[in-house]
Amino acid sequence: MTPMNPVPDRVFLLDVDNTLFDNDRLQADLRRHLTDTLGPDGNQHYWQRYEDLRGRLGYADYLGAVQALRQPGRNDLLLPGISRFLLEYPFADAVFEGALEAIGNLSRWGRPVILSDGDAVYQPHKIRAAGLAAAVDERVFIYVHKQQMLSQIERAQPARHYVMVDDKLALLTAVKQAWGARVTTILVRQGHYGRDAATNARYPPPDLALEHIGTLARWQPAQAAGGSP
Repeated sequence: MTPMNPVPDRVFLLDVDNTLFDNDRLQADLRRHLTDTLGPDGNQHYWQRYEDLRGRLGYADYLGAVQALRQPGRNDLLLPGISRFLLEYPFADAVFEGALEAIGNLSRWGRPVILSDGDAVYQPHKIRAAGLAAAVDERVFIYVHKQQMLSQIERAQPARHYVMVDDKLALLTAVKQAWGARVTTILVRQGHYGRDAATNARYPPPDLALEHIGTLARWQPAQAAGGSP
C-alpha cells in the first residue's frame, strides 16, 4: 500500500529577505519615509532602536522599533503613519523578478518551503502580503535562529535530501556542518549580505552560487553539486 504522505526526495528551504524578497529596497523606502516624517534625526533614532532590539531579541522588529520611539505628547500623531507605511507597503512589488517562477519550477522537483528568521507579527504579514505564502501552499516556518531549529524542521518537513537557498553564507555553512551531504547549499548573491565578499571569504564556498533567484526558474537536480541529490 502506498503511504498517504510519502517522504519527498527533496525539500527546498527558501529564505525570504534578500532571497525571495528585496528587503534592502523596503529598508531604503522606509528610511525615506522616516526622514520625510520625522526628519533626519528621527530616522537615525529609529534605526538605533531597531538595532538595539535586534541585538536584544535576535531578530528584526520593525514595529517594535516604532513603539520604542514613542514619546507621549510629542510624537504620538506621527508614529501611526509609520506603522501604516510598514503594514501597507506594496510587498508584492518588492518580490524579486523570477522568484515566483523559481518556486514554481522547484515544485516540479520537490517541495518548496519558506524558512525565515523574524518576528512573529510583521514577518508573517510580509510573507503573506507578498504572495509568497500562497506560492508555497502556506508552508511557512519562521524562527528566531533557523539554523538552531534543524531537528524541528526535519520533523515538520521530512525529506531524503534538503536544498537550502539563502543570501547568508554563514548560515548556509552552519547548516552544512550540521547536515553534511544531506543538504545542498545554494547562495544567492542578492542584498548586502550576499554581496559582502570580504565576509563571505571567511567561509567555505557553497555547493552552488547564483547571482539572482530567478536562475532557479531553470534549475534542474543535476545542476546541484555532487550530481543529483
